[in-house]
Amino acid sequence: MIKYSALALALGSTSALAADCEAPAAPELPDGASASMEEMLAGQKSVKAFQAANLAYMQCLEPTIAAAQAKLDEGAEGAADMLKAAEETYNAAVSAEEAVAGQFNTEVREYKAASAQ
Repeated sequence: MIKYSALALALGSTSALAADCEAPAAPELPDGASASMEEMLAGQKSVKAFQAANLAYMQCLEPTIAAAQAKLDEGAEGAADMLKAAEETYNAAVSAEEAVAGQFNTEVREYKAASAQ
């Protein structure tokens, strides 16, 4: 199983404004070159669960982004930094999801290649 500590680190960098939002942990993925069909299906299930949890996390961040944008529109001091931090947190969640999906797709290709032999 592969661990994605870099993804966890990226997801863990949340804005102080979004303290009530908790980033999901990236799932451990099977090694496609040696995994069984059951392990690959379990990996697929964990990726789908991660995607659902990550969507909920991003939806939780949206009010923070909207509030920071409203403060910026009002000319509040420090609002630009708050908005930037909130957007960076949201973008990190998007990047983490893309990375997990991309890595799982790589493992699927490796599984198919190993199974074809």
